[in-house]
Amino acid sequence: MTESPRVSRRNLLLGVGGAALVGVAGGGIGYALGNKPAKTDQSETAEGATTAADAGPPKYRSRPDLRTLPDVTITTQANGTVPGLIFLTPASGAGLWGPLVVDEKGSPVWFKKVPDPATVAIDFKVQQYRNRPVLTWWEGTIGGTGGQGVGQGEFVIADQSYREIARVRAAGTEQADQHDFVVTPRGSALFWVYDPVPYDLSKLGGPADGVLHDGVIQEIDIATGRKLFEWRARDHVGLDESYAPLPQGESAHLPYDYFHANSVGLAADGNIIVSARHTWGCYKIDSRTGKIIWRLGGKKTDFPLDERSTFSWQHDIRQRRDGTYAMFDNGAGITKQREYSRGLVLRLDESARTATFVAEYVHPDKISAPTQGSFRELADGGSFVGWGQMPHFTEHNTDGTVRLAGHLPLDNQSYRAYKAEWAGTPLDQPALGLRVEGGNVIVSASWNGSTRVSKWRARSGTQPRALAGAPVEADRTGFETTLTVQGTPEYVVVDALDANGKVLGTSSAIPVRV
Repeated sequence: MTESPRVSRRNLLLGVGGAALVGVAGGGIGYALGNKPAKTDQSETAEGATTAADAGPPKYRSRPDLRTLPDVTITTQANGTVPGLIFLTPASGAGLWGPLVVDEKGSPVWFKKVPDPATVAIDFKVQQYRNRPVLTWWEGTIGGTGGQGVGQGEFVIADQSYREIARVRAAGTEQADQHDFVVTPRGSALFWVYDPVPYDLSKLGGPADGVLHDGVIQEIDIATGRKLFEWRARDHVGLDESYAPLPQGESAHLPYDYFHANSVGLAADGNIIVSARHTWGCYKIDSRTGKIIWRLGGKKTDFPLDERSTFSWQHDIRQRRDGTYAMFDNGAGITKQREYSRGLVLRLDESARTATFVAEYVHPDKISAPTQGSFRELADGGSFVGWGQMPHFTEHNTDGTVRLAGHLPLDNQSYRAYKAEWAGTPLDQPALGLRVEGGNVIVSASWNGSTRVSKWRARSGTQPRALAGAPVEADRTGFETTLTVQGTPEYVVVDALDANGKVLGTSSAIPVRV
């Protein structure tokens, strides 16, 4: 990596005084991350350890470490939703950052707190690697100039038991940006690197010894870490295509983020399609030569766009199964070009260079999202929208009507939101918390990440191996289920049961403390 003598990537990302500040995936809002652990009351953790007291009960007595896990509220649920779970990366000032899976009721299914200090999770989704479903997400720190998020981190791949099976890092001395991560059918990964390079910006009114953020695509073989392909935006896209203003005043020597790449993927023909927020442009790139095949949108579009088809400050371009192209059109960013954000679908005649408006997908409240966002096709042809900086998500029928809607707390945001089928089989034990109330034992049971639990069974007795008390069963009622054991036995365990009554897992035997 070539660095300006005035600014390094590390100094750019860490900010003043060494305190890590982050603006999630496109910026707009920054958070200072605190590392003070949440306190809990005297409940049992997944390992049976007792934690310190705090005012009020924890959210989940079986998992008091998840005290600040944000609530997800479902506001609309109609018939006809596709099967699947919802994948989010909540971000707020609470300090509990990580990938989150919830069901259609908004109940957590799995959460993993990413490591401190100053580490966030971004772009959490289901992909296929070596013909098996995996979870992928980005971990790192985020900073940037002009309110735009630039990442420094790496990607995690985990299997269905939530075991980390690979970490994908950028080649050379660079670190991977958070905006996208695509596992290809040949076992490689496509992602972006933001490379700050010395650059003469005097022709644009900036300093001659300025710095430019170059958008770099890398394709890395996941198994070996070998770089297979690299593409640099400044070799193909001129600075005159940008709508972003130069940094001014005391910030003049910070990197000029003229391109701001925010998605990369494969078209049906195997070539690469990307989105660049600051040029209002999407590009199709020859996957062998790196040559730009066409530009869609922006100042040099190859496809004339009418008013309905024009987009700006966009994210997440993908090709759909019917050949159309879809993106999340923010319509707002450094400037506001449209009153509301939308999922936009266009049909391109790539030979005749014509673009036809097909459809738009809009939140019922006509939400405008200045940063972030995602728009993905579902198995039945419907669509799922993550509203980025606005903490909402919606599932739409093919005609655009909403069949599922929900949101994180309003002080949160999630860079993207996805819906996908997922079968999780964690290798750890179920967790339980116990409390004595009215002469009986109230049992709270959970199993972070298990997607097959239908019922819980509590067993009790005088010794861990002598659980002769009458078992108590209850249907699963969300992340945590409560059962009541009559009397005050010495020990309690819980069994997680599937729909056929088969035991999936059993907790440790926990002593009852009166």
